[in-house]
Amino acid sequence: MSASCCSHDHHDRGDAGDDPVYRRVLMVAMAVNLAMFAIEILSSQAARSDSLLADSIDFLGDGANYAVSLWVLSAAMAMRAKASLLKAASMAGFGVWVLGSTAVHALAGTVPEAPTMGVVGTLALLANLGVAVMLFRFREGDSNRRSVWLCTRNDAIGNVAVLAAAAGVFGTGQGWPDALVAAGMGVLALHSAVKVARQALGELRPSPAQAD
Repeated sequence: MSASCCSHDHHDRGDAGDDPVYRRVLMVAMAVNLAMFAIEILSSQAARSDSLLADSIDFLGDGANYAVSLWVLSAAMAMRAKASLLKAASMAGFGVWVLGSTAVHALAGTVPEAPTMGVVGTLALLANLGVAVMLFRFREGDSNRRSVWLCTRNDAIGNVAVLAAAAGVFGTGQGWPDALVAAGMGVLALHSAVKVARQALGELRPSPAQAD
């Protein structure tokens, strides 16, 4: 995704208001993410899968992010930008946690159960594709909307990666494909956190007109 996605004309945008359609979409997305968190956290323990565990925590973080977005939807730009910084910090924390956990499990040589990974990964992908379709029209705008879209996009990418990890574990009989995917998801979370934080900080700076 190009750098132009984080354009700096957000002080002049009027598309970040309290859109009732967007609010309903966020409520559905929040419910889907919290439900999938419950499913994946249990499945990750049963399958001993780092990538499923990473994806489950991602679902939890996104559910919380959607809740924060609903809370500040009609707030002033500064409040939405500050909420985006909070979400960026949570995304970064998730990335660091996943990388550390993956390193520990990789050193332990844990081999997850590929069939469980495949079934749950497919369910998660279908859930996230549904949410992504609903949110696609709202992908541009202030940093708050931007962070919501990036979280949803990252989830769909992560689900495809989990399925690839399941295939890799099944084919090799080893745990490194699972660890590799989990590490990639952690790096993606860090990258997205930086993008959201940069845009939010730009929104907190006064526009040239305000500076005058």
